Amino acid sequence: MLFRSVRQALPADVGIFAAAVADWRVANAAGEKIKKDGKSRTPRLELVENPDILRTIAHETGSTRPRLVVGFAAETEAVLEHAKKKRKAKGCDWIVANDVSPETGIMGGDRNTVHLVTAAGVESWPEMDKHRVAEALVARVAAHLAGGVEV
Repeated sequence: MLFRSVRQALPADVGIFAAAVADWRVANAAGEKIKKDGKSRTPRLELVENPDILRTIAHETGSTRPRLVVGFAAETEAVLEHAKKKRKAKGCDWIVANDVSPETGIMGGDRNTVHLVTAAGVESWPEMDKHRVAEALVARVAAHLAGGVEV
């Protein structure tokens, strides 16, 4: 459903894929609540992979691919290494990466430290509140679209 909505929104100048879409979904959803009857065993859940929206849109050709495709990488270890690999594997232009290990307090917190990973390299931003991170990213996108220097 989300994938269909993204496709319908194209073409676009920029695609920012910040949603944490589940990698997997249940293969056969029950049409009603699965009740306990005291006799049956625990239901078995079979999973199927969800479409990779970021990868699919980043690999679009022609006018359906946004001029700039930005993804996110929430990592708990080897943040930059994993983010660089993810940018290449997904085919996106930029990855905004951060360390979401419990000790960082980022998940559920108000502040964040991110790294902007591009083909040109990595730019590490100072810790700032999450609203400011969003503003800085939008400013960077606008500068890029206006022909500004890539990081």
